[in-house]
Amino acid sequence: MLKFYQHPTCSTCKAARKWLDEHELDYQPINMIETPPTQEILTSLIEQSDLPLIRFFNTSGNRYRELGLKSKVPSMSIAEGAAVLASDGMLIKRPLLTDGKTTTLGFKANVYETTWNGN
Repeated sequence: MLKFYQHPTCSTCKAARKWLDEHELDYQPINMIETPPTQEILTSLIEQSDLPLIRFFNTSGNRYRELGLKSKVPSMSIAEGAAVLASDGMLIKRPLLTDGKTTTLGFKANVYETTWNGN
């Protein structure tokens, strides 16, 4: 089953949920603010995704700016980045959708169509 890490009031997350529902995909919604993914889960997702660490960060968020992460993330290891992300769900790019092997960040209908429609 897909795990859908989201912020319930986020408009992008709502659009992604609507897409998932319209395509009748089973998913487990997880409030990433109340229950962010653990450092271990994030490390695994980052390593499996082949995406740069920065893609997992909500770079337009207030917390990202408050913590001055723009200058810190480029020199972080995956483990360090995963630890920071796990500490605050507001730092994670949302929504985060994963089946444990494949992960998408944010919502673009064409990416969901390509990645999730056949799964």
